Amino acid sequence: MNYIPNILFAIALIIGIGYFAKNVKKLLRNIKLGQDVDVSDNTSQRWKNMINIALGQSKMVKRPVSGFLHVIVYVGFIIINIEVLEIIIEGLFGSHRIFSEILPTSVYGFLIGSFEILAALVFVSVIIFWLRRNVIKIQRFWKAEMTGWPKNDGNIILYIEMVLMALFLVMNATDLKFQSMESGNIISQFIAPLFNGLPEATIHAIERAAWWLHILGILGFLNYLYFSKHLHILLAFPNTYYGKVKPKGQLDNLEAVTKEVKMMMDPDADPYAAPAEEDENEVPAKFGASDVQDLNWVQLLNAYTCTECGRCTSECPANLTGKKLSPRKIMMDTRDRLEEVGKNIDANKGVFQDDGKQLLDNYITREELWACTSCNACVEACPVSIDPLSIIMDMRRYLVMEESAAPMELNNMMTNIENNAAPWPYNQMDRLNWKNE
Repeated sequence: MNYIPNILFAIALIIGIGYFAKNVKKLLRNIKLGQDVDVSDNTSQRWKNMINIALGQSKMVKRPVSGFLHVIVYVGFIIINIEVLEIIIEGLFGSHRIFSEILPTSVYGFLIGSFEILAALVFVSVIIFWLRRNVIKIQRFWKAEMTGWPKNDGNIILYIEMVLMALFLVMNATDLKFQSMESGNIISQFIAPLFNGLPEATIHAIERAAWWLHILGILGFLNYLYFSKHLHILLAFPNTYYGKVKPKGQLDNLEAVTKEVKMMMDPDADPYAAPAEEDENEVPAKFGASDVQDLNWVQLLNAYTCTECGRCTSECPANLTGKKLSPRKIMMDTRDRLEEVGKNIDANKGVFQDDGKQLLDNYITREELWACTSCNACVEACPVSIDPLSIIMDMRRYLVMEESAAPMELNNMMTNIENNAAPWPYNQMDRLNWKNE
């Protein structure tokens, strides 16, 4: 009978990790639906970006208040979860505070004391985050796209974090063995008196309940990540590594178009040469992107990594002037469509069946795309190196090159450039007349 808790714990651990692994596999499958892209260049710079941005939180702290609070939560969760290792050992083998028997009391006390301080700081930080979101109502959390699930998801995460930190402190406060050590109970010593007067068996039951709820809560939170914006906890590191390392103002050229231009500019090219034979069954390459499968896998990774923090939208000049464009919504729409495609594949035994929808028009409107000034403010503002502009430009390319659906003003400009070698509708002979005025 003494082994029943250990067996139950092992079952919970296997189910929790197994379900998480299943979702990770699905996540990778969805990301790989994107087009291949070579990101093997600038390895040293990529490692530097990952260390500075993902690990060092360098872009997060550019906004000091939210950045400082986020660093506390970030460091707290990483360090406090070291204690999970002790809980797993305890759950599987029935030991109790095994590290306290291996490590000197002062060392163990220092570790747990550090965990308790961080837990308290995380608890306070999360409360402040909740107040900023729901009481102060910071504008970027109340945009049109932040309704329904996105709004609730942000609050659910805060509630989970508060509960997990509270359970950790209650677990320590009601652990009579730990409290008797009088080392490391920096915060829990002030909570322990709340349970004075209760029978020892009751205090032990509270400790066990907090222990179980804490570890089950961690496993539940781990599996909640896939359905939440908090997926960036896992994806921020690969996303910053594979993020753009070229100058932000440099746009990628389509290889097929570049090849055609080079051939036109080559004085040795034979204009009457027969084109290379192509496979009759080969589908012509699409210019630009109209759906998620047309984007590259780094862009799809970007979509899953989006934290929905809204820094991009709060910096976007188009959004600030009242236009419909929100870079955050671009990323959220891309992720939602990708999830829809993934569910379609799951429902059809691994094969995507045309559902009559696409990212363009069904999720992202043309008005949003043409509102973008391509200023890169959203790219600069993102704390995890997401590039909404690349998706916008690829979808614009599709509109222009596949549907000839550019706005009239843009079509007029391109016609003028073609005819007059300038954006203005003046004869080439009159192009310099302005200098005489």
